[in-house]
Amino acid sequence: MAGKIEHHALPRASFQNEPKVLIVVAPYYQPISENLLKGAKTEILASHGTFDVVEVPGALEIATAIGIAERLEKFDAYVALGCVIRGETTHYETVCNDSSRGLTLLGLQGLCIGNGILTVENVEQAEERADPEKQNKGGGAAAAALHLLSLSHKWADNKKGIGFKAD
Repeated sequence: MAGKIEHHALPRASFQNEPKVLIVVAPYYQPISENLLKGAKTEILASHGTFDVVEVPGALEIATAIGIAERLEKFDAYVALGCVIRGETTHYETVCNDSSRGLTLLGLQGLCIGNGILTVENVEQAEERADPEKQNKGGGAAAAALHLLSLSHKWADNKKGIGFKAD
């Protein structure tokens, strides 16, 4: 079980300016999403960031909401939160694969996204992973987004003054 193995966590990212983060949550399983959200908010605040929260109907809509926000608003990073529990049909695979693929494609375009969409076999697994006092996957997703943002700032700063500059 993953909960029994000790994990290494990177030091918390730090910033010169407050990062503005959008948390997109699918509250289909509300008690689980509330715990994911609690963990994410705590991590963002600990990094001296600010956040907005929006809700979407389900995990499949999370990437679309992030894409819209990137075009129409100004956020530094994004946190995707939701839960997909295996059912009796193949819909589980579609939702898991397509929600993950959507976030990956946005990330490859340069968006800093932490994926906190749980994909689990049962409610007990979801509760364990969402609980901020246990696996805290919401906090982990926020930390991932902030680490990617920190890396993007680091690499952007390294490019100043390098290369050909036309007059």
